[in-house]
Amino acid sequence: MKLGFSTLGCPNWDVDAICRKGSAFGFQGVDFRGIQDQIDITATPEFTSDLPATKRKLSDGGMVVSGISSSLKICEKDKLETNLEEARRTIPLAHELNVDTIRVFGGGDPGKSAKANLADVGRHTMDTVMALDGADRFRWVFESHDTWIAARDCKLLLDRIPNASFGALWDMGHTTRVGGEAPRVSLDALGDRVYCLHVKDAIFDRSHPQAMEDGWRYVPPGDGELPLAEALGILRQRGYDSWLLFEHEKRWHRDLPEPEEIFPKFITWYRELV
Repeated sequence: MKLGFSTLGCPNWDVDAICRKGSAFGFQGVDFRGIQDQIDITATPEFTSDLPATKRKLSDGGMVVSGISSSLKICEKDKLETNLEEARRTIPLAHELNVDTIRVFGGGDPGKSAKANLADVGRHTMDTVMALDGADRFRWVFESHDTWIAARDCKLLLDRIPNASFGALWDMGHTTRVGGEAPRVSLDALGDRVYCLHVKDAIFDRSHPQAMEDGWRYVPPGDGELPLAEALGILRQRGYDSWLLFEHEKRWHRDLPEPEEIFPKFITWYRELV
């Protein structure tokens, strides 16, 4: 597997730090979910007017851009134009950066519409997005997140969108911590359309000041209760060899450890695991 990290874990780093520190810690790639104060990298100087310099820094640092994590919510009918607008900005940038994947969210409100109807909206959105010039050069992945976590729901969305360029970004923490599913259950539903991975660990500790609303709190990989080793073992048996991204949610939870502390721990944990 190829090791990368999400920029959620280093919200204060600029491009220089991302390249220099990411490479020094042992990562091969980076997935951009914002940079510093801006969550949409297509709106930043680093990825517009200063893009040639950014590409040069990434190349000199030996860092591959594994993907761009967008904010598209494909199962929300009233967001079609907003989704298309962001896709039109993201696609040419993804070409310039030679990325593997573009992440989208499923989204939608199952309290207002059945999952099957939401999946139909997702199909229409992705059909429209995939018809855009250059969109077929990438793999578009929905994250097992929000209303699309349970195995049956993920399979429903994949079945509705059979295009082989559309697949899943499996966040094994969400399917276990939120969905309560064993890794094999999730993977049996996702099948051979797992194109990218998010890894983070957590422990149920409702009394801890860092506990989230559901009682879980994030801890370094290997220190928590999530079956990460089991999940990665199944993936290796199935021949998965794409990106494994450490998603340290420092942007959303500022009390989490600094990337300089936690990123090397992730690398050590993974190397000991394999």
